[in-house]
Amino acid sequence: MSIAQAELEALAGEVGRRLLARGEELAAAESCTGGWVAQAVTAVAGSSAWFDRGFVTYSNAAKEELLAVPGSTLTRHGAVSEPTARAMAQGALARSRADWAVAVTGIAGPTGGTEEKPVGTVCFAWAQKDGGCEAQTCHFAGDRAAVRSQSARHALAGLIERLDATPVTA
Repeated sequence: MSIAQAELEALAGEVGRRLLARGEELAAAESCTGGWVAQAVTAVAGSSAWFDRGFVTYSNAAKEELLAVPGSTLTRHGAVSEPTARAMAQGALARSRADWAVAVTGIAGPTGGTEEKPVGTVCFAWAQKDGGCEAQTCHFAGDRAAVRSQSARHALAGLIERLDATPVTA
């Protein structure tokens, strides 16, 4: 196992410990990571106790059909935007049993970037059922694999931060 994969699985394990302690579950909505967050989570033995499901919605049509991302959001802001990431996370919550959702959408490269949104631009959202939804945009360096790996790590680390900062609502 590579160091990067070991780091991802360690983060996923931390997410799992926190969710289990809270009696809560996670859903993932992914675009540029292509299921990498879900793969890291399901690599953790026993993750079925705290991971409900993952959505890989690479195309805009998939975002609309599976997560109910409004077409107007995609048209106005683009697939790589905080409004789209928020809509993805909220859609994952609405279409799952999860208490938390993480969403990732970005430009992993090597093509697809623009001056406004260069390769390495990735938008994240973390949403809690009956709670808030936070979004963030990051810019990662490196090749396609590096951008995707950094994105998956950031998604899980951001979830840990939010779990630690949010009281249990049971």
